[in-house]
Amino acid sequence: MLSAMVRTEIIKVKTKGSCDIVNITEQTAEAVAKSQILAGTVTLFNVGSTAGITTTEYEPGLIDYDIAAAFERLAPVNGPYEHEKTWHDDNGHSHVRAALLGPSLSVPVVDGRLTLGTWQQVILLDFDTRPRTRKVVCQIVGE
Repeated sequence: MLSAMVRTEIIKVKTKGSCDIVNITEQTAEAVAKSQILAGTVTLFNVGSTAGITTTEYEPGLIDYDIAAAFERLAPVNGPYEHEKTWHDDNGHSHVRAALLGPSLSVPVVDGRLTLGTWQQVILLDFDTRPRTRKVVCQIVGE
């Protein structure tokens, strides 16, 4: 009988801010391979309140325009934000966008590999107004 294992890696991601989209599929796959877990789940969690994680096809139209344009319609950079009045800063939209996207993602691991579709990549979206070094907790649970 196999027992469940838990492996945790930290993925550090340098971003530019302002809806920067970074493909973290390769780092995630490397963490899964290193864990030697063959069947389970990998959970990715962004530490911080102005970035989020999801999947998409990492192609220029989506990355360079479509995703940022959609978030601009939902939570405009120059919209009125009580957060900015409270903290006297400029990133109210960043917090709203990150809350809409969410900070985490789970992907099944089968035969030691991520079960992503052919055109599906894991991406981190940094909505803050300045460059950051993001910390993503990558936790693989399984056997």
